[in-house]
Amino acid sequence: MQVEALRDLVIKVLEDMKAKDIVTIDVKGRSSITDIMVIASGTSDRHVKSLAESVAFQAKTAGEVPLGLEGVNEGEWALVDLNSVVVHIMLPKVRDFYQLERLWSMDIPQTETETIAKIS
Repeated sequence: MQVEALRDLVIKVLEDMKAKDIVTIDVKGRSSITDIMVIASGTSDRHVKSLAESVAFQAKTAGEVPLGLEGVNEGEWALVDLNSVVVHIMLPKVRDFYQLERLWSMDIPQTETETIAKIS
């Protein structure tokens, strides 16, 4: 499945299930893990869990078997790894705390990135 088609499928599932504040971030060239991140909020633990399970199920039905599904039991932050698209679904308080959109929107010069990678 093409990356854009998979992204669109994920967004449609999230919208259909009333996810809040859906954001996509193109991280091609900035991450070796994935090409696109989709971030959304759920209104409760149960909603976060349901959103993540539905995304995973619909992706599998479309032929894109998830590589992993994390955090579903806790329900505060669930991650669905679809290889080229990684989906983060969080409660608003968790999303506010981690601020993934801000993290991935920062442009860090290459020399600083290399320094940070060596320290980590």
